[in-house]
Amino acid sequence: MLIRDATEADVPAITEIYAHHVLHGTGTFEEEPPTEAEMAERLQRVQSRGWAWLVAEAPAQTVLGYAYFTQFRDRSAYRHTAEDAIYVRDDVRGQGVGKALVQALIERAEKAGFRQMLAVIGDSENIGSVGLHISLGFRQAGVMRSVGAKFGRWVDVVVMQRVIGDGDRSLPDPPAR
Repeated sequence: MLIRDATEADVPAITEIYAHHVLHGTGTFEEEPPTEAEMAERLQRVQSRGWAWLVAEAPAQTVLGYAYFTQFRDRSAYRHTAEDAIYVRDDVRGQGVGKALVQALIERAEKAGFRQMLAVIGDSENIGSVGLHISLGFRQAGVMRSVGAKFGRWVDVVVMQRVIGDGDRSLPDPPAR
């Protein structure tokens, strides 16, 4: 399995993977799958900011999953906190694809100067994603109860957090003016 930066050529596979999660899962709170054009725009927006959007590729050049990180929120005070997102093809879940992707994201976020990484996981019953993040050193920071409604039920959000790099052991540089 190869972990590499996503390209525009990966957009159809990324769109298909995400559509499955939108239509069948509670890991995302979107209810209508975005188009390939919208996914291409999202990919470009993430990469243009210098953040990572990665794909896991099988030897046959098949995209098995993707993951990316963004700054947690746009305000400058959050410039050292990243948020990850990960989606894996349903037929390869539990085979290490997600873990490899998130590990690569952590490394890239640290190199980019981030000090914390958050995972904002849809559905407290999403034990696969919660377990994956725990295995990589994330700890639960909280649960927001019943903040989403999907598939005729209320859905929680689990917030997990991992220190990267120096974390809060030193102060970051002030924002550029």
